[in-house]
Amino acid sequence: MKFSPEFKEAVLHLSEKEKDKLLIRLLKKDQNLVNRLYFELIDDKNADDHRAILEQRVEKRAKEITREAKSLNHLKMLIRYVSGEISEHVRVTKDKFGEVSLNLLMLNTVLKNTTRLFRKSNEFQARKFCVYVIVRTFRTLVLIQKMHEDLLLEFEEPLTELGDLIAKEPLLMTTAIRHGLDINWLTENEIPEDIVEIQKQIKAQGLLK
Repeated sequence: MKFSPEFKEAVLHLSEKEKDKLLIRLLKKDQNLVNRLYFELIDDKNADDHRAILEQRVEKRAKEITREAKSLNHLKMLIRYVSGEISEHVRVTKDKFGEVSLNLLMLNTVLKNTTRLFRKSNEFQARKFCVYVIVRTFRTLVLIQKMHEDLLLEFEEPLTELGDLIAKEPLLMTTAIRHGLDINWLTENEIPEDIVEIQKQIKAQGLLK
């Protein structure tokens, strides 16, 4: 939301008491703002600490949901809860590195344990799950490309693992090809500089949905 200069000026000229009252009212209505301020002002843990804690939880939950899921469609629904925890972490801590590393951990842990579900699920369910994986993979590559190139080294191993896991499952590999994801970007750690434009062009064709 954009504010006019006049509005900003008026707010800045409020008395300290009025500002305090407005802030408390805003905090009561915005839990995200509360969590963000708590992290910045009070929390004795930094983003790295929270990421390390969440890494253990993501790996544990990813293994659990692959055991609990009755089909790939069910698994896709359960993954959203794990993904939601990652999103909340990023929202509060602004941890861009963690946004990538935690999503890669989630995808790799899930895919290492889905052989049973691929056998049990019908083709329609399987294809929807595969598209979900490819969409998240593309999004993760875009996030990496926006980071400093030195950080790519930190993601080499999980990217290679993800590429191998996708290539190992025929339907996942077919889906990757259909939606324009070159597995070599993962296994060779060579993300195109124009990955954002590539993603836009593929979406314009009605894919990655």
